[in-house]
Order: sequence, then C-alpha cells, then structure tokens
Amino acid sequence: MKRTIASLLMSSALTLAAFDAMAADKVTLQLKWVTQAQFAGYYVAKDKGFYEEEGLDVEIKPGGPDIAPPQVIAGGGADVVVDWMPSALATREKGVALVNIAQPFKKSGMMLTCLKESGVATPADFKGKTLGVWFFGNEYPFLSWMSQLGLKTDGGPEGVTVLKQGFNVDPLIQKQAACISTMTYNEYGQVLDAGIKPEDLVTFKYEDQGVATLEDGLYVLEDKLKDPAFKDKMVKFVRASMKGWKYAEEHVDEAAGIVLENDATGAQTEEHQKRMMGEIAKLTAGSNGALDEGDYTRTVASLMKGGSDPVITKEPAGAWTHEITDAALK
Repeated sequence: MKRTIASLLMSSALTLAAFDAMAADKVTLQLKWVTQAQFAGYYVAKDKGFYEEEGLDVEIKPGGPDIAPPQVIAGGGADVVVDWMPSALATREKGVALVNIAQPFKKSGMMLTCLKESGVATPADFKGKTLGVWFFGNEYPFLSWMSQLGLKTDGGPEGVTVLKQGFNVDPLIQKQAACISTMTYNEYGQVLDAGIKPEDLVTFKYEDQGVATLEDGLYVLEDKLKDPAFKDKMVKFVRASMKGWKYAEEHVDEAAGIVLENDATGAQTEEHQKRMMGEIAKLTAGSNGALDEGDYTRTVASLMKGGSDPVITKEPAGAWTHEITDAALK
C-alpha cells in the first residue's frame, strides 16, 4: 500500500508539472547578437524565475553575424525581437511593420574609435579616411551621420571609404582603417585588451555628436497586436524582462555570471562579461521600459536628415506603442 500511495503521489506530481508546463504561454525572443551581457536582463529574468512567475515559458534565441532579427520575426521564427531603432524603422518603411513595445536601453553605446596617429582629431578629419562599419542593420546610424556631415561613402576624395567591418577590432589593430565601429561595452575594451592605450585613441560617441539613435528595443509585428491574447503575453513578458534588467543593474557580477552560464559556446570570459555588464548598466539606467517619446523623435529626426540619401524618407506612423508598457508597469 505504501508503494502504491508513493507511486500515486509521484505520478500526480509529474502530471501537475506537465500541466504547468503546458499551461505556460510560450514566447520566443530573438536577440540581436550572441549571448553576452548586452542581453543580461532577459537571461536574469529567466534564471530568477521572473518569466515563470508570469506564467511564461520563454525561449531566448542568440543572434549572430548572419542573423537579422527583422528577417527572423517576419519569417515567424520569433514572437519578439531585440533590435536597434534605425534598423526597425528602415525595415518598417520597406514593408515589415515592426512596432516598438518597450525600450530598456535609454542611451546609445555606439562609437567610432580612431587611432590618433591616423590624423583624425575631429569629424572634419574623416574625409579621405577609411572607416570600419558594421552592416546587417547596424550601418544606419553611421550612414545618417555621414550624410549630415556631407560626406559620401563611395570612397571618393571628398568622402570616406567604408570598410565592411566584421564583428571584431582587427581593422584598427592591423591599421587597415583609421577608425572602426565600437560599442562602449564591448569592442572598445577589446581594443584596450589588444595593447593600445587610451591616450593613443580618439573616440566619437554618437551621443556626443548629436546623432545618437535608440538601441536594443523590443519589437513585434503590428498585426500581432490585434490579438488580445498576444498583447497579454507581451505585457507579462515586458514586466518580467524589466524586472530582470533592474536586477541586473543592481547585481552586475551576478548578472554576468548568469550570462556565462547560458553561453553554450564557452567563448565569453568572466572578466569581459563583468566589464560589459558594468557598461550596459549605464545604458539601461533611467529607463523603466517605456519608450521616451522625445528619444523617439530625436531618432527619427536624425534618420530623416542627410539630403538626398536619408535612412528613412518619411515620418513613420504607428511605429511604437505605450499600450504594453502602460499595462506592464502600472
């Protein structure tokens, strides 16, 4: 009899666990890049059970050099994606109706990092130089900036030569480019790790140049927001995600450790992830997840400048909503 009761109890527990798993709403999140502290809030939310508390079963899909989040979500491979606003707005203008539902990142971490010996001291010195640029949707802030400076990007004497930069710092180390694209939280540290001293570098933060655009927002397809059940899932997802982000800001080392535990490649180091998380916390600080309309307007204005070759050609309509964050943060 004892064995029978024990068996029944175990069976009931397994059945309940299976029921809970089936009852949880599944959400697939596509990241913009590989597993790293740039996305710590989502990994923390999953590790700490914040998603589970909301009744969500969240799959976090790492990105990579050949993964474009807008393409993934357009093809049905994700419910929500992390993307930069220039990429999302350019994609929207091309017919894929992405909508920003939350904005965990308040500030931009993008920079151009230049070797002082290249003769670049101000943006006026870019003319005639080779500049490393990321593509796959990351090029839009750069192209907008060059357009505003009146510099063509076709390699002519009155413009700049664009070197299609891989996601590394090799072109600067090997002196193939005067400047390369870097993030405050990642590649800039890699340049220093390569032995180049800060005093031998000149950096231009997009924030300081008046061309900063919003990064790492959460985007869904517009049609999906017509479904009340989907909207409810996103409210829960955003609420739990922001809880994860605020925890990560306050527990930098622990958050970096959680990221490392989720890195299946084993390519990240503890020192690098702790440094990255410390810098990321500076970018998410001040955001409760709700998009600041002023930041949005600034981003759109920057992308529409540039004479005959702006990143977007008209003011977007319906490209963001406060509906999700209003419900998630109340």
